[in-house]
Amino acid sequence: MPPAIKEGVLQDDLLKLGLDALHRDWGGRMVPFAGYDMPVQYTEGVLKEHLATRSGAGLFDVSHMGQVILRPKTSMTELCLGFEALVPADVLDLKPLRQRYGLFTDAMGGILDDLMFGNRGDHLFVVVNAACKAQDIAHMKAHLSAVAEVLPVTDRALLALQGPGSEAILQALAPGAAAMRFMDVGYLDWQGVELWVSRSGYTGEDGYEISLPQARAEAFARALVAAGAQPVGLGARDSLRLEAGLCLYGHDIDRTTSPIAANLSWAIPKARRRGGEREGGFPGAEAILHEMAQGPDRLRVGLRPEGRAPMREGTELYHGSDLIGRITSGGFGPSVGAPVAMGYVPVGLSTPGTRIEAELRGKRLPVTVAPLPFHPTTYKR
Repeated sequence: MPPAIKEGVLQDDLLKLGLDALHRDWGGRMVPFAGYDMPVQYTEGVLKEHLATRSGAGLFDVSHMGQVILRPKTSMTELCLGFEALVPADVLDLKPLRQRYGLFTDAMGGILDDLMFGNRGDHLFVVVNAACKAQDIAHMKAHLSAVAEVLPVTDRALLALQGPGSEAILQALAPGAAAMRFMDVGYLDWQGVELWVSRSGYTGEDGYEISLPQARAEAFARALVAAGAQPVGLGARDSLRLEAGLCLYGHDIDRTTSPIAANLSWAIPKARRRGGEREGGFPGAEAILHEMAQGPDRLRVGLRPEGRAPMREGTELYHGSDLIGRITSGGFGPSVGAPVAMGYVPVGLSTPGTRIEAELRGKRLPVTVAPLPFHPTTYKR
């Protein structure tokens, strides 16, 4: 079960997905997640849903996430420069119909949230995490009001179609999907419905994220399943992203972690680094760029516990008698056939192959630092 699921939340306090009835019709087991009532699995179970995504195509409802349009008040250049003041990314040089990964950082160099942003020609389209979307929207309104209209999208569902079979399924329903490459964004048509599509996802597999009007979302979801997609819940979404070495906000990254310690330096391009054309200029730039130059004290790494017992978030890590860190995400990797985890360790112990220990149920068990991802990615470049 994903670590961010909170037990004991009153059902009356939870928001419902637009496709709530469909999930129940498909046998979804509903649980609280990020303030929503969401399917953790369907009748096939987490293991089969995970493997179906790796071998074919999985369909995920991610409508709980925040979709936001940033429409320029003056020009796209001013909007992109304004957005660069919030993220350590190259927004200005992002070509139309392309997308990038970004981070909202704070004044201390911590991570407020991670996100995806795309250049759709005359505006930016931003997708943020569900648990952070209210604060992210407020953050953007507070800092971008001079250069952009910040327009939350509230009438569209967001579906993710992931796996090696996703291209053929979506191409059959919406011609043009196959021509897209990893991190392309664009518009496709399905029965007169405009689909906002990006070729990206959260599984390490080739796939798409598709925004469409809520009123047509059920019919489209049923069409995807009829074409061969397997409904997949939060449980397999978590194990898939863990095998892919992808961070979960609030667990692997948060305001106490920097992009450098989180091993996300690749998300800070040359233009925003020291000596770059637009060096710094984002919250926490001094601390982040200093850490990039000097090296962090700790680093997020992959971890391979020995044996078959999964090691979950919060498990303490030791080197000899020293407590050196904790696991931030962990579980069983169905594609790997073994437990996998991520956590932070001192840089001196971050080299793959380094042996440390974890304390599980009062016993110290061996763990090996491992390269990420645990399972090869299959993005279509």
